[in-house]
Amino acid sequence: MSDVMSQSEIDALLQALSSGELDAEEIKEDTQDKKAKIYDFKSPKKLAKDQLRTLQIIHENFSRMLNTFLSGYLRAYVQTEVISVEELSYYEFSNSIVNPALISIINFQPLTGQIIMDISPLIAFTIIDRILGGSGKIYEETRTFTEIEITLIKKIMRQILELIIDPWENVIELHPSLEKIETNSQFAQIVSPNETVALITLNIKIGEVEGMLNICIPHIVIEPILPKLSTKFWFASVSKSMTESDKKSLREHIEKSNVNVIVNLGSTYITVKDFINLQIGDVILLDKLVKDEIEIMIGNKRKYFGLPGTRNNKMAVQVTRIDKEGDGLNE
Repeated sequence: MSDVMSQSEIDALLQALSSGELDAEEIKEDTQDKKAKIYDFKSPKKLAKDQLRTLQIIHENFSRMLNTFLSGYLRAYVQTEVISVEELSYYEFSNSIVNPALISIINFQPLTGQIIMDISPLIAFTIIDRILGGSGKIYEETRTFTEIEITLIKKIMRQILELIIDPWENVIELHPSLEKIETNSQFAQIVSPNETVALITLNIKIGEVEGMLNICIPHIVIEPILPKLSTKFWFASVSKSMTESDKKSLREHIEKSNVNVIVNLGSTYITVKDFINLQIGDVILLDKLVKDEIEIMIGNKRKYFGLPGTRNNKMAVQVTRIDKEGDGLNE
């Protein structure tokens, strides 16, 4: 049947509408065909959007912890963020891995099976360069990793695995361990090619170097905890009220934290000539008298005022008052 109406059919339709024999709304409803959704039986979707969203939340927390860890460990400016969470087949993931690669195969205990962390070679070489005292500049040469380099990466990967535990604690108490590191994707077949996996992609930027960290989690591994991978369950577990023991533990950890205390004895101006000619025993006059209060800094913020002195033959400062200016807790 032709989709194009003839002129006589158009005239008949208009006449029926004008006479009231046909209702325009009924025609509109009849013409709204249900659109068929394409479904691939070879790679069925096993993860709901809700579960993928929960995986994103978990790994956003992991990316923040990874960002803090790498910044301190490498002593460099590091940025990490989750850029995608998607479901695909393991075949599609393994085909996207470049060679040489840096593939960490991880036992995801107590869950049965393994997951993969695939780090961009560019990022891996930058991390190695920073660990060995280099500047972490862009490494453009393509080559395989040496045994020494793989040993260094194994050490840092074991520390990164410790960061995974906390983001997953509302779902399961993990005890991940590094089994081995492969540099060829053909030797990293942890599941069958058609198995569904969740692929979480993180973008890592170390200084001027930018690359990817891919986390591949097979569906068969997280299948036992899929009911817990819902945002409803997640937020319910996160929003639990803190018990007294939780508060006590948090207070104890905070009380044991170390803070930098800096005492500003005073300041002055001298010429470059005087600075160059400074000798042992020279005296520099400051803008503070002995009886004047001095600033006591906690980190980079002024918190107290005090007086300088000695105690047990050691330099000391006595706190005389609290600086409440700008302190939101005391306003």
